[in-house]
Amino acid sequence: MRPLSFRGALPNGDWDAHKSAGTRAYKRGNYAEAEAQFAVALKQAEDLGTEGPRLGTSLNNLALVYKVQRKFGKAEILFRRALRIYKKAQQPQHRHVASILNNLASLYRIQRRYVDAERLLKRALTIWENVTGPDHPNVANGLNSLAELYQAQQKHDEAEPLFKQALRTYKRARQPQHPQVATILGNLAALYRSQHNYEEAERIYRRAVAVAESALGNEHLMVAQSLEAYASLLNETNRQERAQELSLRANTIRTKHSNQ
Repeated sequence: MRPLSFRGALPNGDWDAHKSAGTRAYKRGNYAEAEAQFAVALKQAEDLGTEGPRLGTSLNNLALVYKVQRKFGKAEILFRRALRIYKKAQQPQHRHVASILNNLASLYRIQRRYVDAERLLKRALTIWENVTGPDHPNVANGLNSLAELYQAQQKHDEAEPLFKQALRTYKRARQPQHPQVATILGNLAALYRSQHNYEEAERIYRRAVAVAESALGNEHLMVAQSLEAYASLLNETNRQERAQELSLRANTIRTKHSNQ
């Protein structure tokens, strides 16, 4: 999940600078700094005295940091407040509403509140389909989120077609090498692995690594994640030598990032 972005002039204070600094810290995994920056951005948005997209964005972004820090109660309060702002502004179909619904559903999935999560994910997916059309990457990401929910419940027969539909959507959007495609491929491979369909899982893990490398370069953390997942499969199927090669490469990537 990535923080929302909203551009607009701010007459009092540098809201956009704090939002951008918080986003950069969030992407680096520096959640303490992200929380501090997003909290300032939220205070500045509140000081304007208006409830619009800037305030909704600020609430969502700080809630994301709380979620990753497992401060679930605080996160839920802010997500719900953000949704109320868009409802009050009579913008229930805004694309940001879909993103917030998706983020709140992710929180519920972590808490195993599966019924609540499914309801929100289906609402988000409907909004994205209406706002962007069925062939947009946002729709693909919504399909992937719903499939992840089913996968978490061991509903493989429901998850598999959604993962495949998400991949087809990226292909129709002419973005078959998008980084998110690597994530979806990894999810699908994990599903096959859980079913002991190791041959198909391995084929898709290889695709996930290739897409991550093509989209992000050979030294990105997502490449390390894809390599680690593939190596885990190789270990499970008694190919430790090849697994060790991939693990060493992943460790090299992670070490380089930790030293930056």
